Amino acid sequence: MNLSNLKPAKGSRKDRKRVGRGPGSGWGKTAGRGSKGQLQGSGYSRKRDFEGGQMPLVRRIPKRGFTSVSRTEYTVVNLDSVGRIAKTEIGIEDLVASGLVQKASERVKVLGRGDLAAAKTVHAHKFSASAVKKIEAKGGKAVVIG
Repeated sequence: MNLSNLKPAKGSRKDRKRVGRGPGSGWGKTAGRGSKGQLQGSGYSRKRDFEGGQMPLVRRIPKRGFTSVSRTEYTVVNLDSVGRIAKTEIGIEDLVASGLVQKASERVKVLGRGDLAAAKTVHAHKFSASAVKKIEAKGGKAVVIG
C-alpha cells in the first residue's frame, strides 16, 4: 500500500444528487422545487422578516428611543460588596477573584450603597460622588483607572 492507491472507505463518499435530468431519475421536471411561484427560481432566498406579503412586525411597530454608538457600559459594584473583600488595596483583579466582576477586561463603576468598615484604597474606572465621599470619610482612597 502506498499513497498512489489510497481510496476512501467503502460507503463513506456519496455522489451528488443530479436533479432535473428526466423523469426516470425521480428528480426530473421541477427538480424537487414543487410547482409554480417565486420559490421555484434559482437564487431565491426569503428575507428574514418576510411574512408572506403582509406588513412585517418589524415595520408595524414604531421605532422608539435612541442607542448611542459611543456609550461605554460599566459593571456596577456597590461599596457594601467591596467592603467584604479582606484586602486594603482593592483592584479589578480582586473584584474578579471575589466574583463581583466577570472578567478583568470589564469597566467597573463603584456606587455608594452601603458602607466600608475600614479604610481601603479602591481602584476602578469610575466612582459615584457618594462612593468617593464614603471611601474618603473612612480614610481610604478612590483611584480612577485610565
